Amino acid sequence: MKILFAASEATPFAKTGGLADVAGSLPPAIAALGHDVRVVMPRYRMVDVERFKLKHVATFYVPLGSWKERCDVLEGRMGKNVTAYFVNKDIYFDRPGLYGTPRGDYRDNAERFTFFSRSVPELCRVLGFVPDIVHCNDWQTGLVPLYLKTAYKKGTAAAPRAGTVFTIHNLGYQGLFWHWDMRLTGLGWEFFTPEGIEFWGRISFLKAGIRYADIITTVSEAYSREVRTPEYGEGMEDLLRKRSADFYGIVNGIDYREWDPARDPGIARKFSASRPSGKAACKAALQKRTGLPLSGDPLLGMVTRLVDQKGIDILLEALPELMALGVQLVILGAGDEKYHRLLSDAAAKYPDRMHALLQYDDTRARAIYAGCDLFLMPSRYEPCGLGQMIALRYGAAPLVRRTGGLADTVKDYHERTGRGTGFVFDEYSASALGACVERAVAVYHDRKKWTRLMQNGMKQDLSWEHSAKEYVKIYRKAMKKVGSIQ
Repeated sequence: MKILFAASEATPFAKTGGLADVAGSLPPAIAALGHDVRVVMPRYRMVDVERFKLKHVATFYVPLGSWKERCDVLEGRMGKNVTAYFVNKDIYFDRPGLYGTPRGDYRDNAERFTFFSRSVPELCRVLGFVPDIVHCNDWQTGLVPLYLKTAYKKGTAAAPRAGTVFTIHNLGYQGLFWHWDMRLTGLGWEFFTPEGIEFWGRISFLKAGIRYADIITTVSEAYSREVRTPEYGEGMEDLLRKRSADFYGIVNGIDYREWDPARDPGIARKFSASRPSGKAACKAALQKRTGLPLSGDPLLGMVTRLVDQKGIDILLEALPELMALGVQLVILGAGDEKYHRLLSDAAAKYPDRMHALLQYDDTRARAIYAGCDLFLMPSRYEPCGLGQMIALRYGAAPLVRRTGGLADTVKDYHERTGRGTGFVFDEYSASALGACVERAVAVYHDRKKWTRLMQNGMKQDLSWEHSAKEYVKIYRKAMKKVGSIQ
């Protein structure tokens, strides 16, 4: 099959969250199964032309509202087997951030990602690439399936016969814009209805993807069930229930070549499940780097976006209880200004127990995965999550709330049988989080039990191979549905 994977970010080029990890890992995994996979994304300021050896391959004009905008396409490589295309338009993408700043989203995001979505089929036409599948991801590409079923259905673009798959990575981000932005899309007002892409008086790019893609997926089985309920559906639950026959949950994976403590040059000492002794050296290096005392106390780590979803509020509330348990805590992340301030204050209050680095840094993230004993993900909701999988790979027991992909990938430790890979709690509250940490700390102090728990996690296979095969099955289903408007 020929597959075009459209995403607004992908490693190693540009990243704000888990979408980039998926877009950087899933296409090579599918290509390894023998398929022709190509990725398309915007060329942001951070995507350096010389570093990634990008070359210009095409210029065309993208319809936008009542006018057309020039678009240049650059080409590079994602690993050995995947071609990467970059939509180059400085007025839209030559900016410090991908979607906004810490103060909020860019005001013209509707125009920016309408342009990007419309450029996808145009790119196929100009380059002569005829995909069997266009795999779209999150709201930034939500208009693509609609364009392929309308503006390009009877035209000469290369992509009309492509089946479309739309993956929801996080239903909380819906691409909502005021109704007059319909003029930018070039779509008729007949699509601005509750049966179309209208959502409570606004346009929803996410709804467009859900409504018009041939197949919808999300990133874990548990999350696919949750989002069809009022509690997690973000107002989209009725539509998702209507499309249940075409809706699948496929858990994400991680790239085991990229995340391997036995080969990782970015950690203090390499280690593995069979030779775990290097983990202690990584812990000492992390303590030294963050200014925490070199002790045998349990070291908790957290690598996260600092947003409400991630459970920062209940963590802050539980901090006095956690500190009383004698733990150390290292947090790495960036996001909402209120959490920057609150975490800075907390770190100042517990200087010998807590360190907060309020930015994203891949090298320090790896140091935390390799050095911490427990990895915290007390999320309010979590479509899939990659941090817990990386933590398992690096011998850090995940401590998670039972939701979404966390429920699918972390098995609660059973002290009597020794089975399980981490610690799981249910109620979204500071008290439930504190009780779970207390339970984990008790197991930590029994070194025999802790070693077995650590090795359980490190031996678990959460690579992309299985998920890639499931996506190939989904693509075949989508190809059978080509051309129909749901």
